[in-house]
Amino acid sequence: MTTFKIILAYDGAGFVGWQRQTSGTSIQGLLEDALRALDARDVPVTGAGRTDAGVHALGQVASFSLARAMAPDVLVRAMNARLPDTIRVLAATEAPAAFHARFDARKKTYRYRIWNGDVMSPFECAQAWHVSGALDVEQMAAAARLLEGRHDFAAFQGAGTTTRTTAREVFSSSVIELSQCLGCSVVRGRLLVYEITGNGFLRHMVRTIVGTLVEIGRGRQSAAWMREVVASRDRARAGPTAPAAGLFLAGVEYD
Repeated sequence: MTTFKIILAYDGAGFVGWQRQTSGTSIQGLLEDALRALDARDVPVTGAGRTDAGVHALGQVASFSLARAMAPDVLVRAMNARLPDTIRVLAATEAPAAFHARFDARKKTYRYRIWNGDVMSPFECAQAWHVSGALDVEQMAAAARLLEGRHDFAAFQGAGTTTRTTAREVFSSSVIELSQCLGCSVVRGRLLVYEITGNGFLRHMVRTIVGTLVEIGRGRQSAAWMREVVASRDRARAGPTAPAAGLFLAGVEYD
């Protein structure tokens, strides 16, 4: 048996998410179907991040073991030939037998894209949240920086979710305005990107942080309010959960 680590990108629109489910098409399910055709047996695939329905990936990492000997570059071509164009395996390497894409991950980076303008760009509608009206990017950036460090993020956890511990460490948290984007010269508006790197994330944590940042950007709360929300540990105190379409799993780091 050979264990492989693969890096993949996908457009999450039209999928029920990463995890295989009883109904609907999942990323994991399509990968396992492709590998079954290659290895003539069921091949369980583990992902570093179990992205929700509609969430995209630029650098998702997955692991699995094959009984059939196969060079990594051949594996990449063979999997891509059996996957839809919206899912691409970018690279494959052999890994230690005990490698686990999820449990061995040390850092994950997510990006969330916001289109800020009166008219939604047709080039961003499937990959960004349309927020009209003025947004104070400096206040949003100041609030985002307050999340750096180790905190209890219970206020940003999806309702009804149970987790052993809600404390996480955030290594970086920032909001920037991109100077260039597809369609910026055609449709009046701007593309904002929230990026966060941490040692782990709660369900809907990033999307709820973004919803909270937008409340601050709209002037409904000050940047300092972010501290109050964190301290409250109360989901009702935070902003709304931003739509899934703007979220990307950008990358995963290992030792």
